[in-house]
Amino acid sequence: MNELISEGAVSKGKQTIWNKAFFIIFAINFILNMGQFMMNTLIPKYAEHLGATATIVGMVSGMFAVTALCVRPVVGPATGYFKKNRLLAVTIGIIIAAFVFYGFAASIPMIIIGRLLHGMGMGFLGPITLALASNALPENKMASGLGIFSLGQAVATAVGPTIGLKLLKAVGYSKVFFIAAALLAVACILSLQMKTEEPDRLAGFKISLNNIIDFDVIVPAIIMFFLGGTYSCINSFIILYGGECGIEDIGLFFTAYAICLLFTRPIGGRVADKYGIDKTIIPGIIIFAASFIIVSFSRTLPMFLIAGAVSAFGYGICQPAMQTLCMSLVPKERRGVAGNTNYIGLDTGYLIIPPLAGTIVTLIQQNGGSKLMGYTVMYRIMAVPILIALVIFLVNRKKLTKRNQEIA
Repeated sequence: MNELISEGAVSKGKQTIWNKAFFIIFAINFILNMGQFMMNTLIPKYAEHLGATATIVGMVSGMFAVTALCVRPVVGPATGYFKKNRLLAVTIGIIIAAFVFYGFAASIPMIIIGRLLHGMGMGFLGPITLALASNALPENKMASGLGIFSLGQAVATAVGPTIGLKLLKAVGYSKVFFIAAALLAVACILSLQMKTEEPDRLAGFKISLNNIIDFDVIVPAIIMFFLGGTYSCINSFIILYGGECGIEDIGLFFTAYAICLLFTRPIGGRVADKYGIDKTIIPGIIIFAASFIIVSFSRTLPMFLIAGAVSAFGYGICQPAMQTLCMSLVPKERRGVAGNTNYIGLDTGYLIIPPLAGTIVTLIQQNGGSKLMGYTVMYRIMAVPILIALVIFLVNRKKLTKRNQEIA
């Protein structure tokens, strides 16, 4: 049967998802995402507050991907050479420093410097947490476990943007950035309490292409380039778009998205474990594309809430499914490199697609259209990269199935 990850081999060790190691990394992931989503909604708004155009807002939003990509060559070797909990603590420390820098920023160039520092931490963060989470899970519950793991992000998505916007009204931009930094300090302390395996350092610390990219997961990484890049357009512009529509509580878009994630991700994980991961990826991508069309027609809060819910049934399902696919296509010892490859695709998407989306908005304004029209057209055009991702997956479906069966 051409099914991906239908019934994986059962690991001899941990047979429950909620073991101690998984619980700790879940808590850390939740705290990190809480701080991140507070920032993700405020950075574009702060940039516009300082006089940035839509193109500059998109550039600022994606700028962190520059340094994230630059550190990728050392992420793979580092995850294999250093203890992962200590590496995670250092990574969180870098992001804390970036948040503090945001707090002191008073111009676009200063925000960009903060974003570059932020990107250094983000370059390590995703692969490390993904590797720690997957290593804490039984093999036959990988999709379900990673779906649950991503629920920390879902809950943070629900409350992070709203808390950030409420704090902004209460205390201003700078203090919100400092509060987020303090929140991440808690995650840093927790990471040092984790027990991780001693790394095998016999091979030494070597930077090579094989330790940066795993070509067995290059197709999923390309797919995530398109999916992650387009999803970033929601984080970058939805608050500004809602403002153009005169909607004060546009932050509830993320709440609707996250509430639906609480249902879709566990269900999606169980469907993937039982019937094959392609059974969730294909409909997930199609629904995700549809959500952008709904966003483009939204003019009232209820319409935005519907769009957020539909997006959760789309990206909220296919994103963790693609992560699971990456982890299942390689042996356990290569998961750090596979996660790194996945995030190279994501980072490249974050770097390229939001500035292109912002350019669309700016060009429409320069040609006599309103900013509202610019956002409307941009969101409709952004459905195209999502459909390209679907075509790539369908073309490579059999090859991915074969590789997964070889590893299993």
